[in-house]
Amino acid sequence: MDKKGEEREIGMFFDGIIESMPLFVKELIAGGVAGGLAKTAVAPLERVKILFQTRRAEFHSVGLFGSFKKIAKTEGVMGFYRGNGASVARIVPYAALHYMTYEQYRRWIIDSFPGIGRGPVLDLVAGSFAGGTAVLFTYPLDLVRTKLAYQVVGPPKINVKGVVNTEQVYSGILDCFSKTYRVSGLRGLYRGVAPSLYGIFPYAGLKFYFYEEMKRHVPDDQKKNIMVNLVCGSVAGLLGQTFTYPLDVVRRQMQVQRLLASNSPEMKGTMETLVMIAKNQGWKQLFSGLSINYLKVVPSVAIGFTVYDMMKSYLRVPSHDEAVIEVVTNKGNTQTSSLHT
Repeated sequence: MDKKGEEREIGMFFDGIIESMPLFVKELIAGGVAGGLAKTAVAPLERVKILFQTRRAEFHSVGLFGSFKKIAKTEGVMGFYRGNGASVARIVPYAALHYMTYEQYRRWIIDSFPGIGRGPVLDLVAGSFAGGTAVLFTYPLDLVRTKLAYQVVGPPKINVKGVVNTEQVYSGILDCFSKTYRVSGLRGLYRGVAPSLYGIFPYAGLKFYFYEEMKRHVPDDQKKNIMVNLVCGSVAGLLGQTFTYPLDVVRRQMQVQRLLASNSPEMKGTMETLVMIAKNQGWKQLFSGLSINYLKVVPSVAIGFTVYDMMKSYLRVPSHDEAVIEVVTNKGNTQTSSLHT
């Protein structure tokens, strides 16, 4: 009986904490957990994709499975997670901000423009602005993640054929931050941010658009089904990424430009870099790593949306319609109180 009583008290304690949390804090937590779990699940594919996008010749020539074998041989299992610390450090606040601001923008639009309706266009607009907001706040962490993942470090005292450079330029996240800032200043930490913004606006918007649109056609009794959410999330990520992938390649090459050979032409603007890649490397390079990205996007976005919905349910976050009704009701109560005053 005592054990059951303790469990009941602990349950009531956590219930009290959850109930006392503001809505935006619950959405931040749900988004952060979803982003961290999804990113870690696909970290090995993300590492190989970055090596493809940035034209590491020794990986570009051996293909997907050859790249996995080379990383395992030269760097071991942990090589698949090189840069993942920076990736998770970025994705947790990024995903938290992304999901939370999406919900906030969505409620704000409905509250400010009642006649706009609650169709897919609403999700497209709210998702786009949420993606842009999250990128601006977390971009330096994405830059660091890419630079760390770009490094190829062989084991000491072993000469591995085909590895161009075994010297580790950056020893970790803080070292990469400090060296980048010392050489290029704040501007260096935001190098490549323009294509990120150009890409994230349509991608984030389309991702939420497709996900919410597909869920609208799911019967109410199936909307909390994990497999249904996984399928909806997979298709949403796949379609959204396809339209915006070339800008992701441009961003990666701009981020690692200073690590490339000194005779490489300087990449200045987003469109200039896009044209330069198509002209000098071929238009196929703009889609380099896309097949790997498909393999990554399917589980990543699917896991992200599914975990987010599960966390929202656990934290008792109201559904979209319930949240809107709550905002409108609170606004109405405020107006009524001011009239009585």
